Amino acid sequence: MPGIMLTVSGEPDQTLTNRLAEEISALTCRVLKKERSRTAVFIRYFPRTQWFIAGQSLADMGRNAFRLEVTITDETNTKTEKADYHRAAFALLAEIIGDLHPHSNVHIIDCRASAYGYGGLTQEEHRFRSMASAPCFE
Repeated sequence: MPGIMLTVSGEPDQTLTNRLAEEISALTCRVLKKERSRTAVFIRYFPRTQWFIAGQSLADMGRNAFRLEVTITDETNTKTEKADYHRAAFALLAEIIGDLHPHSNVHIIDCRASAYGYGGLTQEEHRFRSMASAPCFE
């Protein structure tokens, strides 16, 4: 059940927002093996004049940037899967947004199953309930 928060430099653009939501959701589900029906995506824009890297605004540098935060349940992905996601997400967003500052970043947030969830239940409770309802084979 990933929660995706993508912050992009610049002014809001609905066409871009729709594309980003679709493509980052698809990438997350494919590379991190998550279910699309449980994926939430939030996209926000932040002015280049107010986004600073190394003491200089993106506007002054003539660059773009992003910050991608993906919240997942701890221990549901390997280090290799997460490294693959970092590379693929940066490449995807570089293609879509263009002229990226190299310090645009991806942050995968691993949350304990007992501290993260949806529908009023933790991931741990969802897993327990799904296991309890699974048929037993003897």
